[in-house]
Amino acid sequence: MRDLAAARSFLFVPATRPERIAKARASGADAVVVDLEDAVGPQDKDAARSTLADVLPPDAGILVRINAAGTKWHADDVALLDHPGIAGVMLAKAEHAADVESLHKPVIPLIETVRGLAEARTIAAARGVVRLAFGTIDFMADLGLPEDGQAMAIYRAELALASRLAAIAPPIDGVTVSIDDAELIAAETLRALAFGFGARLCIHPRQIEPVHAAMKPSEAEIEKARQIVEAADASDGGAIRLGGDMIDAPVVLRARAVLARA
Repeated sequence: MRDLAAARSFLFVPATRPERIAKARASGADAVVVDLEDAVGPQDKDAARSTLADVLPPDAGILVRINAAGTKWHADDVALLDHPGIAGVMLAKAEHAADVESLHKPVIPLIETVRGLAEARTIAAARGVVRLAFGTIDFMADLGLPEDGQAMAIYRAELALASRLAAIAPPIDGVTVSIDDAELIAAETLRALAFGFGARLCIHPRQIEPVHAAMKPSEAEIEKARQIVEAADASDGGAIRLGGDMIDAPVVLRARAVLARA
């Protein structure tokens, strides 16, 4: 599994289908999230959790999305996190920093409610948080929004700001419901990047390639960024000049970000 702070794609797998975990790990996704929440019905949660504990290899390196604090499954989900094959946890419907800090793995809080968004800056700064994720579908339902349109812009901006203020990795944007529409997946990925996000949640392996392709800078962008970074490194802290242009620190920072994406 790629470093969670640098991961571009997080692929969900239902905990009721543990045989799919190996396929998901081989899909090209940067991280695999085994889901004990939305993908598992109330009557199946205990059995799914028990089976996962039995079959998950100790070197699996997966994340687990656990049920929200306050639900009757939360405590047992948290106990599962002791399994050595679990590298991190995605907390559903995160609303309080204390709930995040009570976990003992690297945490990705899912902001899926209005209350969670209101507490996003506090949650982002909580101990153990690697980055935030935006659960767009649940959030729209909570706020009564009919579609993921312009009205969502201010909420995406808030998560990007919360992440930057907490000095954590850029947030993870929500899923594209369509599995086969590569153009839509790419467009929504570019929108996420434009708001300062750095990754996407995915619900099918076919979404991975268009997500990664949309995130990769063009060859011209990569080359220009490389020139800027090389000039900055050669300046030894002095004034930076590239061709006829003077380069300041924010430009260098953006160039390093481009190379990281590449």
